[in-house]
This record gives sequence, structure tokens and C-alpha cells, in this order.
Amino acid sequence: MICRVLEVSASGYYAWRQRPESERSQEDRRLKVVIEAAHKRGRGAYGSPRVHAELKANGIKTSRKRVARLMKDEQLFGRPRRRWTRTTSSDPQGAIAENLLNQRFSVLAPDTAWVGDVTFLANPEGWTYLAVLLDLFSRKVVGWATSKTNDTALALAALNMAAQHRQPKPGLIHHTDRGSPYASADYRRRLTELGAVQSMSRKGNCYDNAVSESFFGTLKTELGERFESHSDAQRRLFDYIEVFYNGTRRHSAIGYQSPRAFERLAA
Repeated sequence: MICRVLEVSASGYYAWRQRPESERSQEDRRLKVVIEAAHKRGRGAYGSPRVHAELKANGIKTSRKRVARLMKDEQLFGRPRRRWTRTTSSDPQGAIAENLLNQRFSVLAPDTAWVGDVTFLANPEGWTYLAVLLDLFSRKVVGWATSKTNDTALALAALNMAAQHRQPKPGLIHHTDRGSPYASADYRRRLTELGAVQSMSRKGNCYDNAVSESFFGTLKTELGERFESHSDAQRRLFDYIEVFYNGTRRHSAIGYQSPRAFERLAA
């Protein structure tokens, strides 16, 4: 009946069944296995560009289009980015610094420029606020801190972590938005002690701090933004930032390497 409907001969059908699988089909089947493994290593967040980079790094030569096709066959997709939302609360009485970056987010050496911001994550107990500082050279998170309140102490904790781990030389550009913690006297005093030069975005312009905004978008897309508790958020943030994001996640701005690998190569 099948042969009659499809208008093929029975002998042709049986010949097709006995024909060995083509080399390309065999290769596709093998590739699907390593693609699924690469997607899993990316914690289910990698799309075809990062999966292709993962395969290339492991010596597997294939095209990005082929990876995209096979991922579609296996229903493997990257997570779509969420839209930007404003989280900054500025202080009209706070000190405003000049915008020294002017959206120039590429630097030639580590600890030349850091960018920072604060976001919030939900849990049944209230909010978990996350402050971060990223090095523009490698996009590595060099300092971060969490708190149940968004205040100067939170921003200072992230700054002190970055300063302790990186020990930057005087002249470092420190760029953020105009949030009240960054405009506070205590925060500006600490920057002076470090010899850092403060820079701030223009009022209401998220593009001036696009690297920080992009990091938060990535984090909330890949990790989520709702947690079981404040301690659950802290635990999962540590794993995401220190283990995954800094250690293994491939970043498009640095040639699809992880921040830690990029810094080792540069060194």
C-alpha cells in the first residue's frame, strides 16, 4: 500500500531499506552526539555560535550552518535574551563624574577600565541585590557582592573584592551609571584611595554602560531571576559567576573564549 501511494516499486523500496547509511548521515549522527554534549556543557544556554566555538576548540571541524541545522533537528536552542529594564535609583544631590568611556568598551590591557552596576533578583523573602564589577579587557567579573538592601555598603563590598583580587595600578577608569551608591562620599573616597578615576554614564542612557547591562541580561536569561531564598540566590550566583561565567562560558566579545582562558592567553 505504501509503495502504491508513493508510486514506487516494491523492489525499489526494499533496495532502499538495505542500502547502507551515507557517510554524511553517519557524520551527522556523530555530530549530534557531540553537539548535545557541548550544549549541556553550556548549561543549556548556548546557541549555535557558542556550540560551534566549543566544537572548534575541541578540534572538531564543521560549519556553523551545519551545527545550527543539527541543533534544530534535535530541538536544541539557546535561551533568548530578555529586554533591558531600568533598575538605577540616582541621587540628584550626589556627585556626578564625567563620562570618560563614551561607549569605548575595548581596552588593550587588564585593569585598565572596570564597569559596574547593581541589579535585583526575587525570592520569597524579598529582594537579593547583586553588585558587580567587570574588567573590560576580558569581561571577567572581578568583584561582586550580594545583599538584602541596595546601598553603598553593597557597592563597596564588590569594589573591595575587586581591589583585593586585582590590585589595580593608579589610573584605572571606574565606570558606572549615576546610582546613588556610586555617587556617595564613602564610595568616592575609596576610589581615591585606590587611585581610580571615576566615570559615569549620561543621565538615563543605558548604552553608556552596555557591558554591565548585557551581563545582567545574560545572567537573568541563563540563571533566572527568581530563587527559593536569599541564601539560595547567593549559592547559585557563586556557581554561575565564579565557576561558569568566569571559568568556562564562551564570550563573543573575546573570540568565544572564557574570561579566565582569555586572561591566561594574554598573560
